[in-house]
Amino acid sequence: MSFIIWVTVLGAVLLVLALTSSYLRWLPVTTSAVCLLLGIGIGPGGLDLLKLPLEQASSWMEHLTEVAVLFSLFVCGLKLRLPLRDKRWRIAFGLAGPVMVLTIIGVSLLLHYGLHLGWGPSLLIGAILAPTDPVLASLVQVNDARDIDSVRFGLSGEAGLNDGIAFPFVILGLLWLKGDGLAAEWSHWITRDVLWAVPAGLLTGYWLGRGIGRITLALQIRNEDSTVSPNDYLTLALIALAYVGADALGGYGFLSVFAAGLGLRQEEVKSTGASEPPAEHLVQPVVGHQHVEPQHAVHGDTEQLEDSQVAAGIMMGDMLAFGSLVERAMEVFLVTLLGVVLAAHWDGRALWVGGILFFVIRPVCVASMPWGALLKRRQRMLIGWFGIRGIGSLFYLFYALNHGLGDSLASQCTDLTLSVVALSILLHGISTQPVLTRYEQLKKQET
Repeated sequence: MSFIIWVTVLGAVLLVLALTSSYLRWLPVTTSAVCLLLGIGIGPGGLDLLKLPLEQASSWMEHLTEVAVLFSLFVCGLKLRLPLRDKRWRIAFGLAGPVMVLTIIGVSLLLHYGLHLGWGPSLLIGAILAPTDPVLASLVQVNDARDIDSVRFGLSGEAGLNDGIAFPFVILGLLWLKGDGLAAEWSHWITRDVLWAVPAGLLTGYWLGRGIGRITLALQIRNEDSTVSPNDYLTLALIALAYVGADALGGYGFLSVFAAGLGLRQEEVKSTGASEPPAEHLVQPVVGHQHVEPQHAVHGDTEQLEDSQVAAGIMMGDMLAFGSLVERAMEVFLVTLLGVVLAAHWDGRALWVGGILFFVIRPVCVASMPWGALLKRRQRMLIGWFGIRGIGSLFYLFYALNHGLGDSLASQCTDLTLSVVALSILLHGISTQPVLTRYEQLKKQET
């Protein structure tokens, strides 16, 4: 009976979102914030239609959040078309590396001296809350592969990279909690979990994406079947192979899947031409990709295009459409679940922990970087504000719960993480559209 109730209520949530989408898009609030409120309304804090004991659900919730992040990372990689030598990548690397490490240190100090937690729990929770989210940050990321705005590109690259780079710090926090043997594990952690796992994940995914992309395009051109190729299967296959391949080599699967999207995009650039618009826009009327109406679209007349451009355009359009669909569906489901369990796990201390993280730690860490001419002052402030926490933090929470946390520590970690993530969804969800609208208006005035 509980399964029937779950399916009924979640189906009703999806139906409400589908029927009200034309109204919601005019409101200064994101879909995630609406789903969170709906979850609270149908959970124990509201109508009490649904309950979810996390003690029993932590195993499958870990895998569910993991799948959601994987799809989002892959789509994020597909949208980033700038070559790696472009200076705007330095923004992404700075945010995903030094800024994230400084954020972990800041949150750890806050929890240790503010909440009097031990260094182990403080580091673990800091690592869980440090990465920004690729799932919930879709509104502040690049719109499509032609979008090269420094703010959106930097935030997209950060979200794609730091969900994987945070992993070694979560592992370090778990090692610290074990106490014994930390000194002996330190060198192993540095060599295995940092120096090897990070580049192994990135290189595995990147070259797998480029290799599979090259083979796929060659076969489609040779067999003249680019319009009927099952590119949704290719999406699933590439995500799975990149993740498993990196894991087999001791690399991070999150980084590998993100890099696979980047590698596949680079094959599209090679087949289409770096000076041309993204291939999916060249064949837009064929693919039905309707985000933007580019000036260079051929409006259905693909005879002007090379076979490689048509094949790449249809492949990329299909993969972006399928990946985005799965990403949005997982977002609705998981944020609604967060709303359902929030009443049972709300921690009032998250108000000031989240407040200091959002208003002090994140902006200060971003401002402390020597960006030079890469970012204007207004852009730095905007990036400092949009440190959205979400599904990535939930995955690391459930990963930690399934890897040996004691009951009291598990409760503290769960309550703080869920509460801070919920605050981020609401606070950033309400402010995203007005702030971005103002940013775009100022950009137009300057041009």
